[in-house]
Amino acid sequence: MNGAKALIETLADCGIEYCIANPGTSEMHLVQALDSVPRMKSVLALFEGVCTGAADGIGRMTGKPAATLLHLGPGLANGIANLHNARRANSPMVNIVGNHPHYHVGFDAPLTSDIETLARNYSCWMKSCSTSASLAQDGADAFSASLRGHGGSKGQIATLIMGADAAWGESPGPAKPNPTPARPKVDEQAVGDIAERLGNGEPSALLLEHHATTPAALEAAGRIAAKTGCRLLNGTFPARVDGGPGRVAVERLPYFPEQVLAATAGIEQLVLVGAEPPVSFFAYENVPGRLLPDGCALSRLSAVDEDSIDALERLAETLGAEKEQAKRFERKEIPAPEGPLDTRNIVQAIAATMPEAAIVCTDSGGGNVAYPFCQNTAPHSWLSLTGGAIGQGGPVATGAALACPDRPVLALLGDGGAAYTNQSFWTQAREGLNVTTLIFANRSYNILNVEYARLGITEAGEIAASLFDIGNPNIDWTKMAASFGVPAAKADTAEELTALLKRSHQEPGPFVIEASGEMGR
Repeated sequence: MNGAKALIETLADCGIEYCIANPGTSEMHLVQALDSVPRMKSVLALFEGVCTGAADGIGRMTGKPAATLLHLGPGLANGIANLHNARRANSPMVNIVGNHPHYHVGFDAPLTSDIETLARNYSCWMKSCSTSASLAQDGADAFSASLRGHGGSKGQIATLIMGADAAWGESPGPAKPNPTPARPKVDEQAVGDIAERLGNGEPSALLLEHHATTPAALEAAGRIAAKTGCRLLNGTFPARVDGGPGRVAVERLPYFPEQVLAATAGIEQLVLVGAEPPVSFFAYENVPGRLLPDGCALSRLSAVDEDSIDALERLAETLGAEKEQAKRFERKEIPAPEGPLDTRNIVQAIAATMPEAAIVCTDSGGGNVAYPFCQNTAPHSWLSLTGGAIGQGGPVATGAALACPDRPVLALLGDGGAAYTNQSFWTQAREGLNVTTLIFANRSYNILNVEYARLGITEAGEIAASLFDIGNPNIDWTKMAASFGVPAAKADTAEELTALLKRSHQEPGPFVIEASGEMGR
């Protein structure tokens, strides 16, 4: 047995079910190993950003890492934008990056690069000196590292940089999986302190992120809110939150800093649960970077790497809230919209046709506007753009559909972000994935128009306007999707869009809808 097969068998024994790959010459022994270990499903993507984004989607939906297979430094570099998003989402992932044999690196062959420097930007664990004898154990250690929480924004991505000689050399065989890491428990003093603060009657809120947005955590938080009157908040772009009718009602912080300050005005005690203090996405002149109301005290129940479910359940018990009834989103009938398309009736059409148990994946653009309107339609899981690097939505939707083939997936994408990773369509077609992609085709990087206006500039000059305009030439999304093997159609009215959404949710396999209209232009 060579090192490559020992590695793949070890990762499969650990529980990795998917390898999203874009391999090259230095990874051929791993390709051979994947061929001999079919219990790990191998999925080809035409671009490494699709590989890493799809692995992110799998991690968010299963809580387990997928593997990626990337070709040396340039292949890794192509995937880094979505690795950045995955790091911010705390998604578990194991990256396998091929490299030259150690003796060949010194020759400075054309694809030689400093892979470690690239990987260091997002990796919580990294190794680049594996041998054929150690490679299997290194894989087991990488898997364990991806399941271990880390403080701050280090994420849970492990990167194994594998020299080709480690892959083709003789191996003693697969390694035994390590014990599953456990999250540290919050100490009793912290629970008692927060219980005392919440019980003093001051207007308070819990800011819930990551482990604290799991269904069990939200149930406990809902009981705490019912007992104390505190508000429940998510950050602006939670990695995953399960919402819709019957789910615990949580408020989501808006995007712009003045909106966040307005939404949190009056809160005198903000408790962080798996979260960090809210900050402005970008810096603006004369606007604070940390977004806390005047006089608001800040305290912490749990850090991102700690067990927020246990902490919230113990806090509920300390407060005597075990039998309280959480406030929940209620189901409401959303009428189908009519007339020419604009952002408002596109969002209404999405809400009116939302299928049960949908997984919604968003990028930048109008899709985020749909979030509050979908809380009263059907139970769903919502996967947001966590790190701000656009081009996430299509790949994450691809991974979510791989992980959850029994659930419909809806990708809500701006045309700018969708153009970054349109190769997702090809993988969706090849794998027969049940993904509906809705493109908000406003032919513009519209958020930049908004940001430009925030500078006080009411009319963009010719050069500035050209840098925000992606309508010259227009992208024909229906023809692009068809060329990748995905059925597609265009909607110009709300009635057409509603009909196409219903059709796409009823028919298996991928479908692309181009929605054209006046969306903030």
